[in-house]
Parts: sequence; structure tokens; C-alpha cells
Amino acid sequence: MSAHMRMKTTGESVEINISLVVPVPESKLVAEALKGVLALAGHEIRPVNNEGDELYTAEEVFSDTHPGGMIKGLRAREGITQKQMADKLGIRQHHISEMEKGVRPITLEMAKRIGKALNISYKVFL
Repeated sequence: MSAHMRMKTTGESVEINISLVVPVPESKLVAEALKGVLALAGHEIRPVNNEGDELYTAEEVFSDTHPGGMIKGLRAREGITQKQMADKLGIRQHHISEMEKGVRPITLEMAKRIGKALNISYKVFL
């Protein structure tokens, strides 16, 4: 294993870049240990891509998005109304409205039906 560390002062803080070369079998253990040490110090580790850009989850970017909002967006993409969607699913229009507002839960069975109707994986609605 080899390690390199670079420190750069930027105003009121110091940027520290650490580069490690670790054998594959030990890599997960070393990564988890470093995350634990940084967490104890009150720091969060953000994943980055090969260019050094921070990566974010869909939940972080679209924090207010819920499965019902996805139904509404996908309906708009397909250009269909709640009534037309309800007819495709064999349910009442107000059920679509309630699902879109997050008032009515989307069951696994309903998610599969919606996914099939909108040609998308049902898993986005769970």
C-alpha cells in the first residue's frame, strides 16, 4: 500500500487530498475505516467521478419527488389525462389524483400496472 497527501490552504480552510493505492482485497476495509474516522470528526464523504465532480443521488437532487409526482410527470410525457390513465388501469380518476398527491399509497400490484401502462419499470413507484 502507498499513500500520498497534498495540503493546500484556501482562505480560512485547508484542502487535503489523500491518494491511496490499496490491494483490491483490502480496499473495502480501508475505505470503510477512513469513512469511520472522518465521520467521527464530523465530516461527510461525497462520492466523486473520475473528473473529481461530486455525485448526488436522485433523492438529493429531487428531494420533494415522490412516486405520485412521477406518475404525474410520466402522464404529461405521454400526453394523457388522469381520466385516460384511470381508464387504462381500470380504476377511478380520483384514485389517480390521490396517488399523484401522495394521499393514496401505491401498492406493488398497482405499481406494476402503472409501469406496464407507462412502459417504465414499476420500481420507480415504490
